[in-house]
Amino acid sequence: MNALKRYLGQAVAVVAVLAVAVIAWAIWLPASHPVLDRIGLLGPLERAGLPLAQEADPGSAGGRPGSFGGGGATRVIAAAAEEIAVRDRVSAIGTGAARRSVVLTPEVSGRIVGIDVEPGAFLEAGTVIARLDDQAESIARDRAQLMLDEAQDTAERLERLRTSGTATAVQIREAELAVRNAELSLREAEFNLDRRAIRAPIEGWIGLIDAEVGDQVGTSTQIARIDDRSVLLVDFRVPERLVGRIAPGDRLRVAPLARRDAPLEGQVRAIDSRVEESGRNLRIRAEIPNEDDTLRAGMAFAIEMEFEGAPHPAVDPLAIQWTNEGAFVWAVRDGRAARVDVRIVQRANGTVLVSGDLAPGDHVVLEGVQSLRDGAEVEMRSRDDSPGDRSEGAIQARAEPSPSET
Repeated sequence: MNALKRYLGQAVAVVAVLAVAVIAWAIWLPASHPVLDRIGLLGPLERAGLPLAQEADPGSAGGRPGSFGGGGATRVIAAAAEEIAVRDRVSAIGTGAARRSVVLTPEVSGRIVGIDVEPGAFLEAGTVIARLDDQAESIARDRAQLMLDEAQDTAERLERLRTSGTATAVQIREAELAVRNAELSLREAEFNLDRRAIRAPIEGWIGLIDAEVGDQVGTSTQIARIDDRSVLLVDFRVPERLVGRIAPGDRLRVAPLARRDAPLEGQVRAIDSRVEESGRNLRIRAEIPNEDDTLRAGMAFAIEMEFEGAPHPAVDPLAIQWTNEGAFVWAVRDGRAARVDVRIVQRANGTVLVSGDLAPGDHVVLEGVQSLRDGAEVEMRSRDDSPGDRSEGAIQARAEPSPSET
């Protein structure tokens, strides 16, 4: 029981000491007032009638911010807020694809008897890549040629006999019909023979050839792939808030993920006709020039696009103050301090874009905020050096990423 009384006595003594310290802090140090105001103690102390210290007049002898030798305006350093447009930057990841890509498969089944190109070579359209066994088709072509020659000889003989009256009109018509049938048979035989050669349907670079001489292949056998990679296409996704702000031809920055030190420029080629319901994203197709052939289909690319948004007041980061409720700045209005709650929109290059009851041209306090209270009289001064480059081109910050970014 005695121990409990001793502990209670010590606790009461500690509380009393803290209370005396807080009262002395408020009376003798005016810089404590903003802190006490934030924790809700300044109001009760003022209502209690305590002689709280006031900021000394900076213009009086020996007066300076933070002194307590008399009343007067608080000296602060302030700067005017500027108006700068938000830079909305969107980043995404996409996979490159060739402008045109074709998988080679034989048109007919057969045995490969020759491969005429090397892997990785550039091919013109129509170049023969491989040949299938074509002996039967060659024989059929030669037979069709013989039948055509015979039909033409018969037609010519009957045409000569017509002048002597020994050939009838019916015989001549049958001979002409035989010639046409023979021509069709020859064309069919040549077509079947030509299908025994596997040709490049487009110009481009051929990849690895997955076949060897002697292999038996069918119409579903993949021989190789040809890519026209003179231009790469990259599909990526952006948030639906950018619908209507992107158009074909817009420029964008692209960099291979494997070589971030080699940025490229591309442009928007096409835009999907609808927003994807699953992720609320809009699919965009960009094209990247590849004249030097350093890029390959299947590579991953980092893509960035920038858009200019709405203008906002821009202030120095030193002007931003914080409480439990959020951020605020001290504005100077009619020679007095006014607390203005703000919301940070964007940070970039030593400047903070905010939204709130603040207009471009309003002066905000940068130094001396520790001694300010709402409505306090202030003496405003300007800093000689400006805080960095605040040009519109310098304000570039990353916007909210696309849900499709990985």
